[in-house]
Amino acid sequence: MTPENLATPAAAMPHAGLRSRPRRRGIWPLIRDVLIIVVIAVLVSFVIKTFFVRSFYIPSGSMEQTLLVNDRILVDEITPRFSGYSRGDVVVFRDPGGWLDPRPTPPAQSTFADALDWLMSIVGISAPDSEDHLIKRIIGVGGDHVVCCNALGQTTVNGTPIDETPYLNLSAGQSAPAVVPYDVTVPEGSLWVLGDNRDHSRDSRYNLEQPTRGFVPLDNVVGRAFLITWPLSRFGPIDFHHDVFAGVPAGAG
Repeated sequence: MTPENLATPAAAMPHAGLRSRPRRRGIWPLIRDVLIIVVIAVLVSFVIKTFFVRSFYIPSGSMEQTLLVNDRILVDEITPRFSGYSRGDVVVFRDPGGWLDPRPTPPAQSTFADALDWLMSIVGISAPDSEDHLIKRIIGVGGDHVVCCNALGQTTVNGTPIDETPYLNLSAGQSAPAVVPYDVTVPEGSLWVLGDNRDHSRDSRYNLEQPTRGFVPLDNVVGRAFLITWPLSRFGPIDFHHDVFAGVPAGAG
């Protein structure tokens, strides 16, 4: 065997000290990945908001001190569809007709502002339709006979007086809200609702002349408010005070 047979050409020798360099990713694949993540997050938020939980803010003082102006809350849309609503639940609902004063037409927004507001509402940061809804506490459900008031100024439900002091917002020296007489039987599929700030709440009592006679159809109810999310100093669950109604018998319905 000649020396030439044993020699290996330099070009054929492996370069042991060299490694292939990884290819650098461009900026566009990164942007694409970020956009995919954002789109998925928006879709998930949209599904959750549409079918499970919605965010609202409190535009008025009708539920003080339970809820304060500009509190932001979460509303459970799914659970009540299976369990129904109970006396004491705090519910958000669309105006049954005539409860809210007509709102002036808002000024036209730019296309960008509309898109931004829509996006923020999808992910729960904005709640642009809060002022088109109301929030109150359920006092009577379908079949309940609700009367105001007995000699102590208490509301009675199915003949049983209820002590609402745990949640009513009363002025100094008051033991009960001002008497606004009513004597109603709640139709099936409807609710009788009142504000915790009873003397400053436009609720079922003041809408007896409206087509729904002060009752809120269940079809108008968005869901049950269950959590204050903002400000952080007030973060926590909303108390339904179901114990206040523990002694109330079932209604005739």
